[in-house]
Amino acid sequence: MDNTTRRQFLKTSSVLMGASLLPYASLVQADPPPEVKKLRLINVPAICHAPQYVAEAMLRLEGFTELEYLDYPTAGPDGIAAGRVDFSMWGAPESIPLIDQGKPIVFLSGVHAGCWEVFGNEKVRQIQDLKGRSVVITGLGSGEHIFISSMLAYVGINPSRDVKWVTAPTYPETMHYFADGKADAFLAFPPIAQEARAKKIGRLVVDTSRDKPWSQYFCCMATTNREFLTTHPIATKRALRAILKAADICAAEPERVAKFLVEKGYEPRYDVALDVMKALPYNRWRENNPDDTLRFHALRLHEVGMIKSNPQELVSRGTDTRFLMELRRELKA
Repeated sequence: MDNTTRRQFLKTSSVLMGASLLPYASLVQADPPPEVKKLRLINVPAICHAPQYVAEAMLRLEGFTELEYLDYPTAGPDGIAAGRVDFSMWGAPESIPLIDQGKPIVFLSGVHAGCWEVFGNEKVRQIQDLKGRSVVITGLGSGEHIFISSMLAYVGINPSRDVKWVTAPTYPETMHYFADGKADAFLAFPPIAQEARAKKIGRLVVDTSRDKPWSQYFCCMATTNREFLTTHPIATKRALRAILKAADICAAEPERVAKFLVEKGYEPRYDVALDVMKALPYNRWRENNPDDTLRFHALRLHEVGMIKSNPQELVSRGTDTRFLMELRRELKA
Protein backbone atom coordinates (compact mmCIF):
# COMPACT_ATOMS: atom_id res chain seq x y z
CA MET A 1 0.00 0.00 0.00
CA ASP A 2 1.52 3.34 -1.02
CA ASN A 3 1.78 6.31 1.36
CA THR A 4 -1.21 8.15 -0.12
CA THR A 5 -3.45 5.10 0.07
CA ARG A 6 -2.23 4.36 3.59
CA ARG A 7 -2.95 7.92 4.77
CA GLN A 8 -6.44 7.76 3.26
CA PHE A 9 -7.05 4.36 4.86
CA LEU A 10 -5.93 5.55 8.30
CA LYS A 11 -8.02 8.71 8.02
CA THR A 12 -11.12 6.76 7.01
CA SER A 13 -10.59 4.23 9.78
CA SER A 14 -10.01 6.79 12.51
CA VAL A 15 -12.83 9.11 11.50
CA LEU A 16 -15.50 6.49 11.05
CA MET A 17 -14.75 3.48 13.19
CA GLY A 18 -11.90 4.31 15.51
CA ALA A 19 -11.60 1.74 18.28
CA SER A 20 -14.47 -0.31 16.83
CA LEU A 21 -12.00 -1.80 14.33
CA LEU A 22 -9.92 -3.39 17.10
CA PRO A 23 -12.25 -6.32 17.91
CA TYR A 24 -13.01 -6.63 14.20
CA ALA A 25 -9.32 -7.15 13.44
CA SER A 26 -9.21 -10.27 15.61
CA LEU A 27 -12.03 -11.83 13.55
CA VAL A 28 -10.18 -11.02 10.35
CA GLN A 29 -7.09 -12.92 11.47
CA ALA A 30 -9.10 -16.09 12.06
CA ASP A 31 -9.44 -16.86 8.34
CA PRO A 32 -6.77 -17.60 5.72
CA PRO A 33 -5.89 -14.62 3.49
CA PRO A 34 -8.12 -13.95 0.47
CA GLU A 35 -7.23 -15.70 -2.76
CA VAL A 36 -7.20 -12.35 -4.58
CA LYS A 37 -6.11 -8.88 -3.45
CA LYS A 38 -8.32 -6.91 -5.85
CA LEU A 39 -12.08 -6.56 -5.40
CA ARG A 40 -14.40 -4.93 -7.96
CA LEU A 41 -17.64 -3.38 -6.66
CA ILE A 42 -20.35 -1.08 -8.04
CA ASN A 43 -20.44 2.66 -7.45
CA VAL A 44 -24.20 3.12 -7.10
CA PRO A 45 -25.81 6.59 -6.95
CA ALA A 46 -27.99 5.57 -4.02
CA ILE A 47 -27.00 6.27 -0.42
CA CYS A 48 -29.02 3.30 0.82
CA HIS A 49 -25.86 1.43 -0.29
CA ALA A 50 -23.97 3.16 2.53
CA PRO A 51 -22.58 -0.12 3.99
CA GLN A 52 -20.67 -0.66 0.78
CA TYR A 53 -18.88 2.67 1.22
CA VAL A 54 -18.49 2.45 4.99
CA ALA A 55 -16.89 -0.97 4.46
CA GLU A 56 -13.91 0.41 2.54
CA ALA A 57 -11.53 0.45 5.51
CA MET A 58 -12.69 -2.99 6.65
CA LEU A 59 -12.27 -4.45 3.17
CA ARG A 60 -8.64 -3.33 3.32
CA LEU A 61 -8.26 -4.99 6.73
CA GLU A 62 -9.69 -8.12 5.14
CA GLY A 63 -6.72 -8.18 2.76
CA PHE A 64 -8.10 -6.42 -0.32
CA THR A 65 -5.32 -3.99 -1.18
CA GLU A 66 -6.99 -2.77 -4.38
CA LEU A 67 -10.65 -1.72 -4.47
CA GLU A 68 -12.20 -0.73 -7.77
CA TYR A 69 -15.64 0.91 -7.85
CA LEU A 70 -17.18 0.59 -11.31
CA ASP A 71 -19.86 3.09 -12.26
CA TYR A 72 -23.52 2.20 -12.66
CA PRO A 73 -25.25 1.52 -15.04
CA THR A 74 -22.30 -0.02 -16.90
CA ALA A 75 -21.66 -2.22 -13.89
CA GLY A 76 -25.20 -3.11 -12.85
CA PRO A 77 -26.52 -6.65 -12.31
CA ASP A 78 -25.46 -7.52 -15.86
CA GLY A 79 -21.92 -6.66 -14.78
CA ILE A 80 -22.17 -9.06 -11.85
CA ALA A 81 -23.57 -11.76 -14.13
CA ALA A 82 -20.80 -11.24 -16.69
CA GLY A 83 -18.05 -11.30 -14.07
CA ARG A 84 -17.03 -7.66 -14.57
CA VAL A 85 -18.03 -7.08 -10.92
CA ASP A 86 -16.93 -9.42 -8.14
CA PHE A 87 -19.17 -8.39 -5.27
CA SER A 88 -21.77 -5.72 -4.55
CA MET A 89 -24.97 -4.82 -2.80
CA TRP A 90 -27.88 -4.88 -5.22
CA GLY A 91 -31.67 -4.86 -5.29
CA ALA A 92 -33.10 -8.37 -5.24
CA PRO A 93 -36.10 -8.00 -7.60
CA GLU A 94 -34.03 -6.65 -10.50
CA SER A 95 -31.71 -9.66 -10.45
CA ILE A 96 -34.43 -12.31 -10.42
CA PRO A 97 -35.13 -12.29 -14.20
CA LEU A 98 -31.39 -12.67 -14.82
CA ILE A 99 -31.21 -15.70 -12.53
CA ASP A 100 -34.27 -17.04 -14.37
CA GLN A 101 -32.30 -16.73 -17.61
CA GLY A 102 -29.50 -18.83 -16.15
CA LYS A 103 -27.13 -15.95 -15.39
CA PRO A 104 -24.65 -16.85 -12.57
CA ILE A 105 -25.83 -14.31 -9.98
CA VAL A 106 -25.83 -15.47 -6.35
CA PHE A 107 -27.35 -13.77 -3.30
CA LEU A 108 -25.22 -14.33 -0.20
CA SER A 109 -27.18 -12.34 2.36
CA GLY A 110 -29.80 -9.71 2.78
CA VAL A 111 -28.55 -6.35 4.02
CA HIS A 112 -31.57 -4.11 4.57
CA ALA A 113 -35.18 -3.55 3.59
CA GLY A 114 -37.18 -0.52 2.75
CA CYS A 115 -35.33 1.81 0.39
CA TRP A 116 -38.03 1.93 -2.31
CA GLU A 117 -41.05 4.27 -2.12
CA VAL A 118 -43.95 4.65 -4.52
CA PHE A 119 -45.36 8.12 -5.18
CA GLY A 120 -48.64 8.80 -6.96
CA ASN A 121 -50.84 11.69 -8.00
CA GLU A 122 -54.25 12.56 -6.56
CA LYS A 123 -55.80 9.57 -8.38
CA VAL A 124 -53.49 7.05 -6.73
CA ARG A 125 -53.88 6.37 -3.02
CA GLN A 126 -52.94 2.68 -2.98
CA ILE A 127 -51.22 0.21 -5.30
CA GLN A 128 -54.59 -1.09 -6.49
CA ASP A 129 -55.32 2.35 -7.97
CA LEU A 130 -52.57 1.88 -10.56
CA LYS A 131 -54.76 -0.40 -12.65
CA GLY A 132 -55.38 1.38 -15.95
CA ARG A 133 -52.93 4.16 -15.09
CA SER A 134 -49.39 5.09 -16.11
CA VAL A 135 -46.08 4.53 -14.30
CA VAL A 136 -42.79 6.12 -15.36
CA ILE A 137 -39.65 3.96 -15.38
CA THR A 138 -36.26 4.03 -17.09
CA GLY A 139 -37.07 0.99 -19.19
CA LEU A 140 -38.65 -2.45 -19.26
CA GLY A 141 -36.52 -4.76 -17.17
CA SER A 142 -35.16 -1.93 -15.01
CA GLY A 143 -35.19 -2.15 -11.23
CA GLU A 144 -38.23 0.12 -11.02
CA HIS A 145 -40.13 -1.93 -13.60
CA ILE A 146 -39.43 -5.27 -11.91
CA PHE A 147 -40.15 -4.04 -8.38
CA ILE A 148 -43.43 -2.32 -9.27
CA SER A 149 -44.45 -5.33 -11.36
CA SER A 150 -44.00 -7.54 -8.29
CA MET A 151 -46.07 -5.12 -6.21
CA LEU A 152 -48.80 -4.99 -8.84
CA ALA A 153 -48.90 -8.79 -9.11
CA TYR A 154 -49.33 -9.02 -5.33
CA VAL A 155 -52.61 -7.06 -5.54
CA GLY A 156 -53.86 -8.92 -8.62
CA ILE A 157 -52.86 -6.47 -11.36
CA ASN A 158 -51.12 -7.79 -14.47
CA PRO A 159 -48.26 -5.40 -15.21
CA SER A 160 -48.06 -6.33 -18.89
CA ARG A 161 -51.66 -5.44 -19.74
CA ASP A 162 -53.19 -3.43 -16.88
CA VAL A 163 -50.62 -0.60 -16.63
CA LYS A 164 -49.17 1.85 -19.14
CA TRP A 165 -45.39 2.14 -18.85
CA VAL A 166 -43.86 5.53 -19.64
CA THR A 167 -40.10 5.66 -20.23
CA ALA A 168 -37.79 8.45 -19.04
CA PRO A 169 -34.17 8.74 -20.29
CA THR A 170 -32.58 8.58 -16.83
CA TYR A 171 -33.65 7.60 -13.35
CA PRO A 172 -33.63 11.17 -11.86
CA GLU A 173 -35.90 12.25 -14.71
CA THR A 174 -38.63 9.83 -13.65
CA MET A 175 -39.51 12.23 -10.84
CA HIS A 176 -39.61 15.16 -13.27
CA TYR A 177 -41.81 13.23 -15.70
CA PHE A 178 -44.19 12.51 -12.86
CA ALA A 179 -44.13 16.12 -11.60
CA ASP A 180 -44.92 17.32 -15.14
CA GLY A 181 -48.02 15.11 -15.27
CA LYS A 182 -46.62 12.61 -17.78
CA ALA A 183 -47.33 9.67 -15.47
CA ASP A 184 -49.57 8.81 -12.54
CA ALA A 185 -46.84 7.24 -10.38
CA PHE A 186 -43.13 6.55 -10.05
CA LEU A 187 -40.81 4.52 -7.82
CA ALA A 188 -38.01 6.27 -5.93
CA PHE A 189 -35.02 5.26 -3.82
CA PRO A 190 -32.73 7.55 -1.76
CA PRO A 191 -32.06 10.37 -2.24
CA ILE A 192 -34.79 10.93 -4.89
CA ALA A 193 -37.48 9.78 -2.45
CA GLN A 194 -36.31 12.35 0.11
CA GLU A 195 -36.32 15.06 -2.56
CA ALA A 196 -39.86 14.19 -3.62
CA ARG A 197 -41.11 14.48 -0.06
CA ALA A 198 -39.23 17.73 0.56
CA LYS A 199 -40.65 19.30 -2.61
CA LYS A 200 -44.12 17.85 -1.91
CA ILE A 201 -44.16 16.08 -5.26
CA GLY A 202 -47.11 13.69 -5.29
CA ARG A 203 -48.35 11.62 -2.39
CA LEU A 204 -46.55 8.73 -0.74
CA VAL A 205 -48.42 5.56 -1.69
CA VAL A 206 -46.12 2.84 -0.34
CA ASP A 207 -43.11 3.09 1.98
CA THR A 208 -41.40 -0.29 1.82
CA SER A 209 -39.59 0.36 5.11
CA ARG A 210 -42.95 0.37 6.91
CA ASP A 211 -45.72 -1.06 4.74
CA LYS A 212 -46.31 -4.80 4.74
CA PRO A 213 -45.73 -7.15 3.10
CA TRP A 214 -42.82 -5.37 1.40
CA SER A 215 -41.24 -4.21 4.65
CA GLN A 216 -40.78 -7.86 5.63
CA TYR A 217 -38.40 -8.60 2.77
CA PHE A 218 -34.97 -7.39 1.75
CA CYS A 219 -34.43 -4.79 -0.89
CA CYS A 220 -30.64 -4.66 -1.15
CA MET A 221 -28.72 -7.91 -0.87
CA ALA A 222 -25.05 -8.87 -0.94
CA THR A 223 -24.52 -10.32 -4.40
CA THR A 224 -21.69 -12.04 -6.25
CA ASN A 225 -20.92 -14.02 -9.36
CA ARG A 226 -21.07 -17.81 -9.12
CA GLU A 227 -17.57 -18.24 -10.54
CA PHE A 228 -16.09 -15.73 -8.08
CA LEU A 229 -17.78 -17.54 -5.20
CA THR A 230 -16.56 -20.94 -6.35
CA THR A 231 -13.02 -19.84 -7.17
CA HIS A 232 -12.50 -17.43 -4.27
CA PRO A 233 -14.58 -18.63 -1.28
CA ILE A 234 -12.31 -17.05 1.34
CA ALA A 235 -12.38 -13.68 -0.45
CA THR A 236 -16.16 -13.97 -0.71
CA LYS A 237 -16.58 -14.56 3.01
CA ARG A 238 -14.18 -11.74 3.86
CA ALA A 239 -15.98 -9.28 1.57
CA LEU A 240 -19.35 -10.28 3.02
CA ARG A 241 -18.08 -9.86 6.58
CA ALA A 242 -16.94 -6.31 5.84
CA ILE A 243 -20.30 -5.36 4.32
CA LEU A 244 -22.35 -6.85 7.15
CA LYS A 245 -20.19 -5.26 9.86
CA ALA A 246 -20.56 -1.94 8.03
CA ALA A 247 -24.33 -2.45 8.01
CA ASP A 248 -24.17 -2.85 11.80
CA ILE A 249 -22.34 0.46 12.04
CA CYS A 250 -25.03 2.15 9.90
CA ALA A 251 -27.67 0.83 12.31
CA ALA A 252 -25.82 1.71 15.51
CA GLU A 253 -24.31 5.07 14.55
CA PRO A 254 -26.50 6.80 11.93
CA GLU A 255 -25.23 10.30 12.75
CA ARG A 256 -21.62 9.24 12.36
CA VAL A 257 -22.31 7.46 9.08
CA ALA A 258 -24.31 10.41 7.72
CA LYS A 259 -21.34 12.67 8.46
CA PHE A 260 -19.04 10.19 6.70
CA LEU A 261 -21.27 10.15 3.59
CA VAL A 262 -21.15 13.94 3.41
CA GLU A 263 -17.40 14.16 4.00
CA LYS A 264 -16.71 11.55 1.32
CA GLY A 265 -19.03 13.27 -1.18
CA TYR A 266 -21.63 10.51 -1.50
CA GLU A 267 -24.41 12.90 -0.38
CA PRO A 268 -23.97 16.68 0.07
CA ARG A 269 -26.93 17.11 2.46
CA TYR A 270 -26.40 15.85 5.99
CA ASP A 271 -30.12 15.91 6.82
CA VAL A 272 -30.91 13.69 3.82
CA ALA A 273 -28.15 11.22 4.68
CA LEU A 274 -29.27 11.07 8.30
CA ASP A 275 -32.91 10.53 7.30
CA VAL A 276 -31.92 7.52 5.22
CA MET A 277 -29.64 6.04 7.87
CA LYS A 278 -32.34 6.30 10.54
CA ALA A 279 -35.15 5.04 8.33
CA LEU A 280 -33.63 1.85 6.98
CA PRO A 281 -33.28 -1.32 9.10
CA TYR A 282 -29.59 -2.01 8.49
CA ASN A 283 -29.44 -4.75 11.13
CA ARG A 284 -32.11 -6.79 9.39
CA TRP A 285 -29.47 -9.12 7.93
CA ARG A 286 -29.18 -10.76 11.36
CA GLU A 287 -32.82 -11.85 11.42
CA ASN A 288 -34.50 -12.47 8.07
CA ASN A 289 -33.90 -15.35 5.66
CA PRO A 290 -32.74 -14.02 2.26
CA ASP A 291 -34.31 -17.04 0.57
CA ASP A 292 -37.73 -15.71 1.59
CA THR A 293 -37.14 -12.46 -0.31
CA LEU A 294 -36.22 -14.27 -3.50
CA ARG A 295 -39.14 -16.64 -3.09
CA PHE A 296 -41.65 -13.81 -2.45
CA HIS A 297 -40.78 -11.75 -5.51
CA ALA A 298 -40.20 -14.77 -7.73
CA LEU A 299 -43.69 -16.07 -6.99
CA ARG A 300 -45.23 -12.73 -7.95
CA LEU A 301 -43.22 -12.47 -11.18
CA HIS A 302 -43.94 -16.10 -12.04
CA GLU A 303 -47.68 -15.57 -11.57
CA VAL A 304 -47.76 -12.84 -14.22
CA GLY A 305 -45.47 -14.64 -16.66
CA MET A 306 -42.39 -12.45 -16.26
CA ILE A 307 -40.17 -15.41 -15.36
CA LYS A 308 -40.39 -19.10 -16.24
CA SER A 309 -38.66 -20.76 -13.28
CA ASN A 310 -40.62 -21.57 -10.16
CA PRO A 311 -39.49 -19.87 -6.93
CA GLN A 312 -37.78 -22.90 -5.43
CA GLU A 313 -35.71 -23.43 -8.57
CA LEU A 314 -34.52 -19.82 -8.35
CA VAL A 315 -33.68 -20.16 -4.66
CA SER A 316 -31.62 -23.27 -5.40
CA ARG A 317 -29.72 -21.55 -8.21
CA GLY A 318 -29.54 -18.04 -6.87
CA THR A 319 -28.73 -18.16 -3.14
CA ASP A 320 -25.89 -19.44 -0.99
CA THR A 321 -26.23 -18.57 2.71
CA ARG A 322 -23.49 -20.74 4.24
CA PHE A 323 -21.20 -17.76 4.90
CA LEU A 324 -24.11 -15.75 6.28
CA MET A 325 -24.75 -18.47 8.86
CA GLU A 326 -21.09 -18.48 9.85
CA LEU A 327 -20.94 -14.70 10.12
CA ARG A 328 -24.08 -14.49 12.21
CA ARG A 329 -22.28 -16.60 14.78
CA GLU A 330 -18.97 -14.71 14.48
CA LEU A 331 -20.53 -11.24 14.63
CA LYS A 332 -23.06 -12.10 17.30
CA ALA A 333 -23.94 -8.91 19.19
